[in-house]
Amino acid sequence: MKKNRRRTTTIRRLRPQPAWLPAAACLLAGAAAQAAGHFDVDDAGMLDPGQCQYEAWWGRTGTEPMNGLHIGPSCRVGPVELGLSADRLSAQGVRSVIAGPQLKWNFHGPAADAPLSAALSLGAVFDLRRGGRAGGQLVLPVTWRPADSLQVHANLGADWATGTGARTPRGGLAAEWALDDKVSLIAERSRASGVWTSRVGGRFSLTPLVSVDVSASRTGPGGVRGFVVGLNHEFGLK
Repeated sequence: MKKNRRRTTTIRRLRPQPAWLPAAACLLAGAAAQAAGHFDVDDAGMLDPGQCQYEAWWGRTGTEPMNGLHIGPSCRVGPVELGLSADRLSAQGVRSVIAGPQLKWNFHGPAADAPLSAALSLGAVFDLRRGGRAGGQLVLPVTWRPADSLQVHANLGADWATGTGARTPRGGLAAEWALDDKVSLIAERSRASGVWTSRVGGRFSLTPLVSVDVSASRTGPGGVRGFVVGLNHEFGLK
């Protein structure tokens, strides 16, 4: 979804680019168009009216490695959630800064305890250092709640690469199990840029409005390892 095109050619002349690198970039920055913290599979929920939040996380994947830093504020505006995302990615001496707007609309089951809910999430991304063609993401998140403590999330959508506009499918399935009011365990399997990723982690609530995410992942047929640490803070405008 978010790739560096101009300088990648130079890097390839000096050393081969690992096959997992484009997918890793997409996965590290994939949450830019979502509201699931750093997890790759989004849920169908939205902020309550009058509420805002920001998500910040840092992650690393691969042996090179690739590092990603993300900040994403968003607010509920009428029937939709509007946000802005910014990501800084670096690998093999190449750095990319991408940013853009995002929108999320829950069109079915908006209540927090709805047994089945669905939303539409979309965003655009721009390479602020190199310009060129914008990229983007379109995802349909669906959440099923078979029990009060268990949620199952499914995603189906596509990514468009910056620079070329090349489209690749995106999808995934996740299970979120709340042990209590403060700890949730999350496991997911997702596909982006033609590569599968498995991720397991947890969400730990420090207060009702502040939580910390931690996860570890394995990407591609070689099982390239990665980890992410994130912070989520929700607050009211009043």
